Amino acid sequence: MQLPEALDVIAVGAHPDDVEIGCGGTLALLAAQGRRVGIVDLTDGEPTPRSSGPEQRLAEAAAAAKVLGVVHRETLALPNRRLFDSFEARVALATIFRRWRPRIVLGLGDKTPLASPDHAQAVALTEAAVFYSRLSKWDDTFAGLPVHTVPQFLTYFLLAGVPSVPHGHWPLVVDIAGQLETKLEAIACYASQFPPEKAHVFPRVRAMAETAGMMAGCAAGEVLASSRMPCTTDLVGLLFPPA
Repeated sequence: MQLPEALDVIAVGAHPDDVEIGCGGTLALLAAQGRRVGIVDLTDGEPTPRSSGPEQRLAEAAAAAKVLGVVHRETLALPNRRLFDSFEARVALATIFRRWRPRIVLGLGDKTPLASPDHAQAVALTEAAVFYSRLSKWDDTFAGLPVHTVPQFLTYFLLAGVPSVPHGHWPLVVDIAGQLETKLEAIACYASQFPPEKAHVFPRVRAMAETAGMMAGCAAGEVLASSRMPCTTDLVGLLFPPA
């Protein structure tokens, strides 16, 4: 079985625009560093009030991916507004992990109160798919795709303020000062979701990035989290990364 060239990172969102809002700066930074970055949207995000339909939303997602430097983006055929952490959904996402063999998976880190319940389902679904990807003796379920163990699984956040990292997780701030404008440009590709009357979203996203950066000592940042404590053999390199 011939597999495509592996991706370094796959970011998973419930809907197109989740990834851009939560970790778009991180993805743009990785792409600029020469990493192969992919995005998986669990649903097409439709219907929504101002969109003409899935075709428009998918075109917006493709445009945003191009802005970020993403080399592969795909959308699973799971239903918006009715996304659930089911066996079939877990297998569908784990199949993508087995095919593209990412070193890092970024998934949603928490539910969003008063917003889409799809986000909470995506949290559990993505974590389960990372587990399913590494399970052996399941060839019939995964059409013979080889087992893939994801070395690092981190989460990102959609909250309108600096998130409270879930209990048992360790925070990490990615310096996206050089990519903040790229992140905002990618979000702006979703004209159906952020028309002029919702222009307030952009200064809020900027403020969130600047606040996270202030807490970590950089101009703008994105908060990621992991259930594993950070570990390094290069303390100086970790604390003083090259400019």
